[in-house]
Amino acid sequence: MDTEMLEHESESCCSTAEPGRKSHHSDKVKNSLLNRLNRIEGQVRGLKGLIERDTYCDDVLNQISSVQSALNGVGKLLLEYHLKSCVIERIQEGDSEVLTELMITMNKLIK
Repeated sequence: MDTEMLEHESESCCSTAEPGRKSHHSDKVKNSLLNRLNRIEGQVRGLKGLIERDTYCDDVLNQISSVQSALNGVGKLLLEYHLKSCVIERIQEGDSEVLTELMITMNKLIK
């Protein structure tokens, strides 16, 4: 389903014409990412509640793992959009600097 959204993403992702590049995702893609982040936000609030209620540490750690996994999922999806639109576009424009930027970002993501 998310890959289907990507295929319909025809707008330019990252404008290099303006200082401080911006992404230009379709409303469908943006809403999908925001919905995922809203669910994650709820999970984090739930973690706070577990700590406040003195929930057993192992249970809290398992919930933390779930939040990290959900964030990784959002990161992977956004990376896919970025690669298939922003990065390709900048390479086609002759901007090879995007590869250095991409490697730095990927190293941060896979720590």
